[in-house]
Amino acid sequence: MPSDIAVIGLGVMGSNIALNIADHRYRVAVYNHTPKRIDAFLAAAEPHQQFVGCDDYAKLCAELGSPRIILMMVTAGEVVDQVIEQLLPHLDSGDVLIDGGNSFYQDSERRYAMLRGRGIRFLGMGVSGGEEGARHGPSIMPGGDPEAWPLVREIFQAIAAKADDGEPCCRWVGEGGAGHYVKMVHNGIEYGDMQLIAEAWQLMHQGMGMPMPRLAEVFSEWNQGVLSSYLIEITADILRVNDEDGTPRVLGILDSAGQKGTGRWTAIDALQLGVPLTLIAEAVYARTLSARKDERQQAAQQLPAGGAAFQGDVDSTLAAIHDALYAAKIISYAQGFMQMREAAKEYGWNLAFGDIALLWRAGCIIRSRFLNDIKTAFDRDATLPNLLFDAFFTAAIGKAQAGWRETVGLGVQLGVPLPAMASALSFYDGYRSAVLPANLLQAQRDYFGAHTYRRLDRPGVFHTQWTRGAAEERLDD
Repeated sequence: MPSDIAVIGLGVMGSNIALNIADHRYRVAVYNHTPKRIDAFLAAAEPHQQFVGCDDYAKLCAELGSPRIILMMVTAGEVVDQVIEQLLPHLDSGDVLIDGGNSFYQDSERRYAMLRGRGIRFLGMGVSGGEEGARHGPSIMPGGDPEAWPLVREIFQAIAAKADDGEPCCRWVGEGGAGHYVKMVHNGIEYGDMQLIAEAWQLMHQGMGMPMPRLAEVFSEWNQGVLSSYLIEITADILRVNDEDGTPRVLGILDSAGQKGTGRWTAIDALQLGVPLTLIAEAVYARTLSARKDERQQAAQQLPAGGAAFQGDVDSTLAAIHDALYAAKIISYAQGFMQMREAAKEYGWNLAFGDIALLWRAGCIIRSRFLNDIKTAFDRDATLPNLLFDAFFTAAIGKAQAGWRETVGLGVQLGVPLPAMASALSFYDGYRSAVLPANLLQAQRDYFGAHTYRRLDRPGVFHTQWTRGAAEERLDD
């Protein structure tokens, strides 16, 4: 009996996805470059799970029916290209090759074009949810060759997380590198969400002096309302854990954040597309600043603080911080969807933004109640240029705005850094401004570099002789 699908790579994610697929009654051929890992994996399999171990690519491909479906769960980068090169001699036209790792979307674009030229159907598939999601139901973002999607839809929608309405968090995203692009933006939003929560926590703990048990209660309470999400939920869990001496475990963890690069990719891509992705960029910078632990310790001893002590009303301040977190979260998603809209124009992708929101409702790290509101917004207007123009989000921002401004001001007063919250507010104030000081910037550029400018009152391109009587001349377009 031929296997339904092959999985290459039995690391944490690969092995868990293979187990998930087998739980759904599919026969799975598995390969790992370390044979001992194959043996250990097969030895731990349950009786109902159908696996076939293969110690080389020829045997793996021979084990599969036609067309072959092969899922690569290997390290992103050169390893993916090496595996593809080694597989190609054993593949036939029409076979499906899937990259389920955290690959850069431009690499997926390149692989899609190369393999399409050889008759191989390639999918670049974003997978979110970590170890637990891979095992029991991740969010899956497939993109690439549209002819491949009908061949694999049943398998991946079966293993994907299911939202409360039963819909699988696995839908077709778009051609080429679209699947990995959407996953990249997902991870960027994840950076933003985590940073916003961390800022709220620091403001309450360090700035207001609130004890950890009370903070755990606050996050649990927030998880019952508009902020309900996986990240808010686990934050409450984290704050309840103590070391053996009773000290909160989180306070014993080195405050130097790691990153695997997807947030940085998102910010760099936004710069290239000309999208003001300010909140996620600040979240990335916050991680890089945290990594400078030695410098920060020296600065803490040498640089004057200047922050005041908190003297406000705790309950009203907590309400303000809640609203600030919610408003900034709206901005984070608004910016992320702005970026995907620009990318769709740039790369010719037909991205269904409402469906993308549905993909993230379960299984992934940023899953939250909030995503249903985004889906509804795009159902009302699929051409929505920005979430902030939707009536629901306009009203939500309006209601939360006072607390947002109060919270950012409180951070300044107390000397507690709020880079993501503050940058989100600055973006909002800039985005809602009919006039920005870019007119002065253009005058400066024209002064020192003769870069010219346009006028509000008449057409054409102009240049001023700023140092010679300020004479203005109109130049041809």
